[in-house]
Amino acid sequence: MNEVWQSVDGDYGQGLLIIADHASNHVPPDIELGIDPALLKTHIAIDLGVAQLAKALEMPAILGGISRLVVDLNREQNAPHVIPIASDGHAIPGNAIGHQARAARIARFWHPYHDKIADVIDHNMPKLLVSLHSFTPMLASDPDQLRPWEVGILYNEDDRAARIAIPLLEAAGVIVGDQLPYSGKLLNATMNRHGEGRGIAYLGIEMRQDLIRDTSGVTRWTNMLGPIIRRCCERI
Repeated sequence: MNEVWQSVDGDYGQGLLIIADHASNHVPPDIELGIDPALLKTHIAIDLGVAQLAKALEMPAILGGISRLVVDLNREQNAPHVIPIASDGHAIPGNAIGHQARAARIARFWHPYHDKIADVIDHNMPKLLVSLHSFTPMLASDPDQLRPWEVGILYNEDDRAARIAIPLLEAAGVIVGDQLPYSGKLLNATMNRHGEGRGIAYLGIEMRQDLIRDTSGVTRWTNMLGPIIRRCCERI
């Protein structure tokens, strides 16, 4: 593992690659965000449970190695919020930086991460990319917003895998949201780049974080999602 990504070994013969942009809350010691350290244990800093779930699935994976508050790896490099100055009502004062510092941080983290993904794809040519994220059941900035879904499936233009996965999840009794709680039309940067940009099918999975917060939850959802992901890959 380096500061930008962690690779998880697996059998590339399955035709699968998991990508988890927000799997870490690591902030390098030379970067000062200016926030309460307790916030690093919340959803604004990390997709809680995702690293554990990605490893438990026993599929090849690339996990982001830094907090989304350092650089959001699931944003285009020129997007305004690729280095966020606020998240869910919390200011991130250390990210109010100038153009040169901003460019240097993107060069240090964003480019190597996406170069790594591209290299792994070049060498292994997976049939299906799996974008793995988790979402909070309640936003502090909008506590009245209801988020009852257990799993959300996100996509942009390429919905091949989504159309296979959603009925399979529903048949398994999962409360599934189609483009919920977010829309892949808006939040799909990594899959736009490495999936749609290369014609590779992808499955965007958003897990509700409270369902994978402990070992029993991770085990339950590993047993649920693993076969569905493999069936999607087989049917693409």
